[in-house]
Amino acid sequence: MDRRAFARSLLGAAGLLALGDAPARAAEAPDAWQAAFDARRTQQPWQMGFEGLQADAAPMPLEMRGRIPPALYGSFYRNGAARHVLGGERYHHWFDGDGMLQQYRLGPQGAVHSGRFVRTGKFLADSAAGRPVRAAFGTNPPAAEPIRSADALNVANTSVVSHGGELLALWEGGSATRIDAQTLETRGLKTWTPEYAGMPFSAHPRIGRDGSLWNFGVSSAAGVLSIYHVSPDGRDVRTASLQVPDIAMVHDFAVTERHLVFLLPPLVFDLERMRAGQTFVASHVWRPEMGMRVLVLPKDRLDAPRWFMLPAGFVFHIGNAWEDARRGVIQLDYIRSPDAWWATQGLQDLMRGRYQSADQAAMALVTLDLQSGQARQELLPHAAEFPRVDPRFVGQRTRHVLVAERVAAGPRPGFDAVTRIDLQTGRADRYRYGTEVLVEEHLFVPREGRPEGHGWVLGTALDLQRRAMLLSVFDAQHLADGPIAQGVLPRVMPMGLHGIFVAA
Repeated sequence: MDRRAFARSLLGAAGLLALGDAPARAAEAPDAWQAAFDARRTQQPWQMGFEGLQADAAPMPLEMRGRIPPALYGSFYRNGAARHVLGGERYHHWFDGDGMLQQYRLGPQGAVHSGRFVRTGKFLADSAAGRPVRAAFGTNPPAAEPIRSADALNVANTSVVSHGGELLALWEGGSATRIDAQTLETRGLKTWTPEYAGMPFSAHPRIGRDGSLWNFGVSSAAGVLSIYHVSPDGRDVRTASLQVPDIAMVHDFAVTERHLVFLLPPLVFDLERMRAGQTFVASHVWRPEMGMRVLVLPKDRLDAPRWFMLPAGFVFHIGNAWEDARRGVIQLDYIRSPDAWWATQGLQDLMRGRYQSADQAAMALVTLDLQSGQARQELLPHAAEFPRVDPRFVGQRTRHVLVAERVAAGPRPGFDAVTRIDLQTGRADRYRYGTEVLVEEHLFVPREGRPEGHGWVLGTALDLQRRAMLLSVFDAQHLADGPIAQGVLPRVMPMGLHGIFVAA
């Protein structure tokens, strides 16, 4: 089958490629989830981070302490699920909510925050109906509309990237969405090539040292992994697709100088479950006997895959990967969970105000021996997530990784510290916000002309006591000393996922 015929065959089943048709069915009344959430709200302050919003967030200045370094003048964008309930009906998974792109505009006068919902087709259809009428990652609304394309379900709620002069809000199962970088207005779907219009374009593209962008997309029902390579100016786009047996839930990947690396946890898609009316997340089966498969693709031979094996585990996020040419190995770090319980059940429980225990995620170091075909793994004692590295060294040898860490958060979800881990020595430089603060992903912003790890750490957190957001700037070499500048936004924003900094 030639490339165009192959792409058409995928798009012909687009309703199944992402989340699938949600048949009309009887189900537990969605308002029961909202009632359960409301019943626990006064006893559990952490729930304010998952309550959600119903309207855009108008521009509002932050109350600043300290001065923002001039190198950070620009925009800090964040994305995440922000509308968790509509018409009294609450979504059943944290990943279901409509995306809101937030902007912290940083300058000599301080910081100004604003937020705007991404006007996807799903957002507009649900808004017009006054209730959810299209399926989501973990929710099939009763009497849902039939779905004819993956982008009919697109919530654009996971991440954001700036590339080729465009700002794009990203999701997992469909197109990127173009956003006006100044007004945050939605400008429509991004089409990379005519053959791949509407195809999944993941939320974790990687931009290497040469400025080009690599990304992937998983078409679950078709068992297909698609690859994108986009030139620095966004004009030259190359694509490829390959069949992957027992396709897994894959959220992130890594690039090196010569390879693409995918970790495939044994959370495997089961088409029959989806055809029986299960949600997308419930259409996956945990099969630990499969182990964690590692797929390595040479950038110049995407049709020549190599496979490695690791012990069974689940992964959302990878920090970085790089090649040691002398030893003939690929080094990689990622956040490993022993199973997929938190992804499939724990994040559902949050939507009804339930919390049992935190994800048992830990930093893992992996060595892939390209000569012997063997893989080794070492776990570090850090309960962490959201790994980020100096963006100048994506795909290159790195020593430091920045994470949100759970140190002593107590009986509530999330993280209470931001930590820089030295992967060579194991030492950790940490700033702990405290038990009453929910820490979001923090970014590393490099100081140009200086070595890896020199620059600033920029991130947000929800202060539960003050019912306010904290925007913090740290000297990356001295996290434990605390913020050199911090702004307080006197309103609660929903807990989000990923962000980027774009210099002015």
